Amino acid sequence: MAKGYRPVQRDQPCLLPLDMREWLSENHLVWFVIEAVDELDTGVFEQGRRTGGRGAAGYDPRMLVVVLVYAYCQGVRSSRQVERLCHTDVAFRVACAATVPDHTTVARFRNQHTEAFTTLFAQVLGMAGRLGMGRFGTVAIDGTKIAANASGSANRGEQWLDEQLAAQVVAQARALDAAEDECEPPRTDKGPDRTDRRGRVRRAAAQVAAAQQERAAGRAVGDQRAQERLAKVRAGEPVTGKRPRGQAGVVEAQARVDQVVAAHQARIDAYERKCAAHPTPPPRSRATGRPMGRRPVPVDEHYLVVRARRQLAKAQDSARRAAERDAKADQTLVANTTDPDSRLMPTRKGFVQGYNTQVAVTADQLIVAVQVIQDTHDLASFVPMMTAARQAATTLHQATANPDHTIGVVLADAGYCTHANLVAEGPDRLVATANGRATAKAATTSPTHGPPGEDLDARQAMDHRLRTPEGAATYKRRGATVEPAIGNLKKILDHFSCRGIEAVTGEANLAAAVFNLLRIYRTRPARTVALATA
Repeated sequence: MAKGYRPVQRDQPCLLPLDMREWLSENHLVWFVIEAVDELDTGVFEQGRRTGGRGAAGYDPRMLVVVLVYAYCQGVRSSRQVERLCHTDVAFRVACAATVPDHTTVARFRNQHTEAFTTLFAQVLGMAGRLGMGRFGTVAIDGTKIAANASGSANRGEQWLDEQLAAQVVAQARALDAAEDECEPPRTDKGPDRTDRRGRVRRAAAQVAAAQQERAAGRAVGDQRAQERLAKVRAGEPVTGKRPRGQAGVVEAQARVDQVVAAHQARIDAYERKCAAHPTPPPRSRATGRPMGRRPVPVDEHYLVVRARRQLAKAQDSARRAAERDAKADQTLVANTTDPDSRLMPTRKGFVQGYNTQVAVTADQLIVAVQVIQDTHDLASFVPMMTAARQAATTLHQATANPDHTIGVVLADAGYCTHANLVAEGPDRLVATANGRATAKAATTSPTHGPPGEDLDARQAMDHRLRTPEGAATYKRRGATVEPAIGNLKKILDHFSCRGIEAVTGEANLAAAVFNLLRIYRTRPARTVALATA
């Protein structure tokens, strides 16, 4: 038994081997990332950079790519945190080869190469395909809301934005007047506005104005249709469909009341004229002895008039509530002054200021397509994502001739169920017509067999397929395919660090490339990346 403790000698000259390759085991993730980046074509990251001339030498773009990729593998996205880890973490120090980049360099490199990350994602996907990965027999598509680098409290309405723009104009005019009075150029010693707050406010104001114009155009189209429908009603022509909302519905309901009142009043007047023309009592019926031709009821008591006025009251109440909703909608029409491209997204845990990120995942948990949109719903993303997945499968199949690189069926939940998505050109698909629990219950309680009938529409045919044993078993794999991939992707990217739809799309492609690299690293033996390029 030892008689003391191990010595603590912090003044010892060297504790690490002199060779950096001996600092970590050969199977460490950082060596895999370095080797993978060396096998990729990173020339796109060198475009726009110049060497030579005066000044200090720049950082190698390959080294910066390695640092960024390894940082995202560890879930680190802050450029300041990356700089600190390059000083203190052994693996990060290996990644940067002991040439620690400052946080400004890391942030600028990431923001300046957003399009290059799309190319990086495609190359990593090709590497995975050449290693035999990518089982496209089942491809699942789904979306998730990822927070933006902005706060929801930074959303501002039209009035605030107009006041800010007016204040900017006034400030610029005062600065120009002061410079002219002093006969000297304005001061520039404060440096440029690196945050570009003025530009972001102008973009936010432009987005609010564009949204208002779009809403006004939609209302104008609705008013035109309401006028055409009202003209038919007044002409006595039949109309179909629901009564228009708002004041147009009130006008139409009033026109119907006027028609019914006028028609019944005409019957009353005709009866009065008949009675005036025959002063003697009218002839009586031989069977009942009652006078022939019953006197019409008063206008206010006729059932058609009562029903029409009841509909008018409902239309007035609906118009009042619609006006309140429109006024509230106009007040809630906002734009974010930190990231004007971000939107307020509903989630299960409330609202988040962010983007809707779409992914397409294969059966072996490989992301083959990624897209960032601003819509809160997923309907418009199905066809683009399905097309991107098919293109990825075609590209890999041409390069590898692997039969697994052929799309079999595309799976999606009820958030993508529209007639256009069901009948769009492309591979076979199973799109739920109801939520997951209802779909599973329908397959159990009312199963079907065989192909759907020819008399069914697209939605009914899809519902029939989902209730067959084969369709139910295939669709059941949707959740196990895409949900784990989204969960692991959000471990890499739980919120965006960049701002703007283009920069965010590039960051999403970077995260998807890192996701696929981790899949290669965890499913393949170490040091096999070179085989993918053979």
